[in-house]
Amino acid sequence: MESESLPTDELAAVFARVSGLLLSAETVNNGLALVTALAKESFAGTAGAGITLLDQAGDRVTAAATDAVVERADALQYELGQGPCLTAWEQRAVVRVDDLDREERWPDWVRAVAGVGLRSVLSAPLLLDGKLLGAMKVYASGPGAYGEREEHLLTMFATQAAILLDNLRTSEDARRVSDDLRRALRGRDVVALAKGVVMARDGVDERAAFLVLADLARRRGTTLRRACEHLVRSAPGRPGRSR
Repeated sequence: MESESLPTDELAAVFARVSGLLLSAETVNNGLALVTALAKESFAGTAGAGITLLDQAGDRVTAAATDAVVERADALQYELGQGPCLTAWEQRAVVRVDDLDREERWPDWVRAVAGVGLRSVLSAPLLLDGKLLGAMKVYASGPGAYGEREEHLLTMFATQAAILLDNLRTSEDARRVSDDLRRALRGRDVVALAKGVVMARDGVDERAAFLVLADLARRRGTTLRRACEHLVRSAPGRPGRSR
């Protein structure tokens, strides 16, 4: 159906919108939902679009889907361990189904999905710098919905989704590292305060004060940070000190 494919200027506009997501999306889920919505709009006759990723347990899941029909067709693939999306993932290649009524590659899945109302499927791997991140797919209710130009278009969408996913995950990792760093710095601050308390109280230098704190933590059976927090809270003049 090349005659119904997006013309070049419209493709440019679509991918300008997708590129904008790289700067505006706040979470992985929101970003992928927007990409799949744009994909559905861009393929004429498409019943739905979706993206498959691995969850924390290492299982394949539909991380974003525009319609329930996508989630159902995908769920049957995961349950049966076969289907076009899984093949695109495993073979790192675009997989096209022109008519499910005549498809023989995944017999169990084809029989199971017969009542869902789909006839055409196009799937592409999410690849970035040789790293496989997942797979993207579009489903259509009519046969012969996709051709070579749609294969190229979906590959472009999959690349954009891979970039978005990688950027957002990197951003989330950076936020986690930043949070960990702030916690570590707060820990260093309380240790420094506790050392100051011991130095003023006992008239010792910084090294000796640290050894006192380490011994306190050992005797209390707790961490150095918690021992320091307790000491600082109970120091004379500190708010909340029992009298």
